Amino acid sequence: MEFTAKARFTRVSPQKARLVLDLIKGRRVEDALTTLTFTKKRIAPAIFQLLRSAVENANYLSQEKGIDVDLDRLYVKHAIANEGPRMKRIRPAPMGRAFRYQRRISHMEIVLAEKGAENKQALATVVGEEETAAPAKSPAKKKAVGAKKKSAGKKKTAAAK
Repeated sequence: MEFTAKARFTRVSPQKARLVLDLIKGRRVEDALTTLTFTKKRIAPAIFQLLRSAVENANYLSQEKGIDVDLDRLYVKHAIANEGPRMKRIRPAPMGRAFRYQRRISHMEIVLAEKGAENKQALATVVGEEETAAPAKSPAKKKAVGAKKKSAGKKKTAAAK
């Protein structure tokens, strides 16, 4: 199960937001919150709030919807910052001219998942496939079959000479 939180139209460039988001990708939620607390970038408090929102979304689903979620095993699965609309601005320049520049806006998204959830699902599918699949040949038989093929190949080459 994945839990998401989105922050749209944040007044920071996506490049600067990605610097901080890359610090928390793949980390446990507690470690990510601690990292964001001590990060000196201006966007860090906004990302901290976004991460807390994702944790609260998981908490809400576990309590209200009856989904079994262990909040201590959550980790940051995805953390992305995409570009939003740009605001065009004008800066005065010498001799009555004007220079245009752009204020960038970003849309950020954080996805949390349980650490053992993928392992449980993968294990369930593997166990289900093993029951339905045919039994495999033993390694000793494979070697014996391979040896026969090699010796047959040698005979053909010797006969060809």
